[in-house]
Amino acid sequence: MKKILLANPRGYCAGVTRAVDIVEAALEKFGRPIYVKHHIVHNVYVVRDLEKKGAIFVENLSEIPSGSRAIFSAHGTSPSVKADAKTMGLEVIDAVCPLVTKVHVEARRYSRNGYSIVLVGHRGHIEVEGTMGYAHMHLVENLNDVSKLEIDSEKMVYLTQTTLSLDDTSIIISALKKKFPKIESPPKEDICYATTNRQNAVKELCKYADLILVVGSPTSSNSNRLVDAARHCGVNSYLISDSMSIKNEWIRDAQVIGVTSGASVPDVLVKGVVSAIKGYYPSEVEELEAVKENVQFMMPDELKP
Repeated sequence: MKKILLANPRGYCAGVTRAVDIVEAALEKFGRPIYVKHHIVHNVYVVRDLEKKGAIFVENLSEIPSGSRAIFSAHGTSPSVKADAKTMGLEVIDAVCPLVTKVHVEARRYSRNGYSIVLVGHRGHIEVEGTMGYAHMHLVENLNDVSKLEIDSEKMVYLTQTTLSLDDTSIIISALKKKFPKIESPPKEDICYATTNRQNAVKELCKYADLILVVGSPTSSNSNRLVDAARHCGVNSYLISDSMSIKNEWIRDAQVIGVTSGASVPDVLVKGVVSAIKGYYPSEVEELEAVKENVQFMMPDELKP
């Protein structure tokens, strides 16, 4: 008999819940089609479900007819893209996560006050591209980037992408502080509560599990970081999109299988993974609660009753 240990918290965070609710509420209120710039969240299952309901996902504003209604994704959008949307006469609803907006506000404030800004994040990630549109920044991804960084400024601050690895980011920030002793920290950590809680829940799983499966999209930063967190603890871990991705050789010799999911993953996919494992081997299921979450974000004014 194997044991399946479910991480708690896992799956949807408040920002993802809000973003998905925004698309569904907009479709109900305004009718189809509703255009969404970029995948509203990084999960193919969620995107396909919303497409069935009438959402059309695009990567470029040029794909949206002038005067249409559009939604910007939870990852955040640069001011220049917002300005272009206004020029096109688009009716825009911004589904950006409020915790990403917090970083945007910080970037503007520090830039206005004459700071040199270092952004810790992944080059090419949609959140990073949006954030860098709010001020001039120096992007660092790793220790090598820190070693090559040359900034001559009395006023410096670092900001971070909201979905980074806690452990890796801590190492990079330590290197920044060592190289630039005067560099300041943001008033409150930029890595979001959901990223922090889910990584800590994985670390708790690692105390008991000899294999950890993370349900999430390959394009999801926070899901990939859960895999990293497990491997940092010395536990084999794999990122899977759904139950079809499971390989028997992974679970054959594991007695305790930890299962968690990224912040943009609906729990139906986790239930499918649990059912698939039980289909391979008799298993008992147990929840391991690391922390309770009760965060909720309000809907934008356009969609309030």
